[in-house]
Amino acid sequence: MGIRKSFAVSEYYHIFNRGVEKRIIFKQQRDYVRFIEYLRFFNTEEPSRSIDFRKYKCKDRPCRLVEVVAYCLNPNHFHLILKEKEENGISTFLKKICTGYAMYFNKKYERSGILFQGRFKSAHIGSNDLLLYESAYVNCNSEIHGIKDAENYKWCSFDEYLGKSKGICQRNIISGQFASSQDYRKFCAEKVIGMKERKEMKK
Repeated sequence: MGIRKSFAVSEYYHIFNRGVEKRIIFKQQRDYVRFIEYLRFFNTEEPSRSIDFRKYKCKDRPCRLVEVVAYCLNPNHFHLILKEKEENGISTFLKKICTGYAMYFNKKYERSGILFQGRFKSAHIGSNDLLLYESAYVNCNSEIHGIKDAENYKWCSFDEYLGKSKGICQRNIISGQFASSQDYRKFCAEKVIGMKERKEMKK
């Protein structure tokens, strides 16, 4: 997955970043919650400094820069599938999130310096088949890494796709291609088997 300097409006991308030196970036439940809140909070053209997080309400903030299609937050890294809505939307969005979260994390844990391992990495999702595959990869990433079964992992969007919760994702482009949430669950389960096998082969 290489670094991409530009993005095209209406296209989909798999975004990834991790802690510098693979360090833990989500230590407590509140850290995961804060990052997920930022996925909506920073999805605006407004400059970050002009937004008061204390007064922010999720329901009052329409998506402006990107559409969040899927996400998974693991202890030392995160995955997102994003659709670019505005020119430079993804770059602006990720800069706000990574800067804002690093400031929150450093203040909370009384540290200084960079938190993430350089600029985020991205891969263009150039076909519908790949979009479906990547959705399974991101939604079930905790399971692929042996952290926890995706259905029982709080910090991913799989619950949204299974209809168990409402969240931040624009999931219709994926879930609308399956007859039911159970069909999507089966699709993901089949893909995860192969993903885990390929991961083992790389060790």
